[in-house]
Amino acid sequence: MKVIFLVESDSGPSIGQIVLITKGRDAGQYAVVIQKLDERFVLIADGDKRKFDRPKKKNVLHLELCSYVSPEVQNSILETGRVTNGKLRYAISKFVNELMTDEKGDVFDGERRCH
Repeated sequence: MKVIFLVESDSGPSIGQIVLITKGRDAGQYAVVIQKLDERFVLIADGDKRKFDRPKKKNVLHLELCSYVSPEVQNSILETGRVTNGKLRYAISKFVNELMTDEKGDVFDGERRCH
């Protein structure tokens, strides 16, 4: 009897995951992974400057992966193969708002970082 385990690697990005761009002209901005090309490259978009129709090909080493995966974006891409730019903007703004407010409701004055 064979047992097969499907393990999704925690180190690699997944569709719908929020990332912080660390290298290039867009450094310091957040985006959403919309497609994995291979182990090294992904396509990202933010719905504002980088639309879904013209995503940016980015090296995974130039991104900081955040632990948040947007279920709206992930479901939309998996079901239809597309996502609206509005959903991308909403996912990023929702993540940034949650990041800026801690559990007690206090607003951080420091810089925004992924953990």
